[in-house]
Amino acid sequence: MKPIRTERLILRNWEERDRALFHRINSDERVMEFFPFRRDRAAADAKMDELRAWIDEDGYGFAAAEIAATGECIGFVGLLQTDHVPSLPAGTIEIGWRLAPEYWRKGYVTE
Repeated sequence: MKPIRTERLILRNWEERDRALFHRINSDERVMEFFPFRRDRAAADAKMDELRAWIDEDGYGFAAAEIAATGECIGFVGLLQTDHVPSLPAGTIEIGWRLAPEYWRKGYVTE
């Protein structure tokens, strides 16, 4: 995917350096409060690989959100075709985001 720049962020595909952050947000009780699961490191690594492959294949997906000024990955935002059949019709596009808690309430998701 071609990186997308906002005023403060760069949305880009996942990189190896993002693995620790991806695991941290996917195992954090506050971030995952409304999800029925938490990911251990192996599961987080596998999901990040899957997201990266989808972005490579489709050109969009849940992309890494990086602070442009520092290069620090803070979570993800994006669009993803869901596979939550039967609760949602096949092909439904999901809007999603997860940020590390220290970046909540700073306007990044709405940016």
